[in-house]
Amino acid sequence: EGQQHALRPEAIEGRAQELATLLSDAAELPAGGPLIDVDDTAFIAPDDMPERISAAVVATGAGAPATPATATRVILDSLAAAYARTIHDAARISGRSVAVIHVVGGGSQNDLLCRLTATATGLPVIAGPVEATALGNVLVQARAIGATPGTLEDLRAIVAASTELTRYEP
Repeated sequence: EGQQHALRPEAIEGRAQELATLLSDAAELPAGGPLIDVDDTAFIAPDDMPERISAAVVATGAGAPATPATATRVILDSLAAAYARTIHDAARISGRSVAVIHVVGGGSQNDLLCRLTATATGLPVIAGPVEATALGNVLVQARAIGATPGTLEDLRAIVAASTELTRYEP
């Protein structure tokens, strides 16, 4: 009661393998499937997310996803389409052009999402670093005590030189 259970390392490894297989299977599916509104408030609350995703797909006029890989492909295609809309809207509103998209944190590890985002936006995607928040925090603190050069460009150069980044072309 009220007790949290830590995942055993083998359970975490099993889930990572399941995710890798799921993403690989989703990548094998053709483009052009149904798109759902990933910003819909129906997706905010927890509970039976697969059912809500299925209902959203059915609402588009398509049949319910037949497999987890099919549902995953719908989700990733829909996220990439939403990123494209948002980036193009931001560029239009700001009057500034966007030359490249940077994906940081956990999403930068999702090869399929990065590839789909590059395709949907027509822009290159640079993925990484995975630990962008922690790295940024350390660099800002180092700058504050004078241990590293202070310009934003200098800090970005340190990140680029010290992490592995992956570039995806549209």
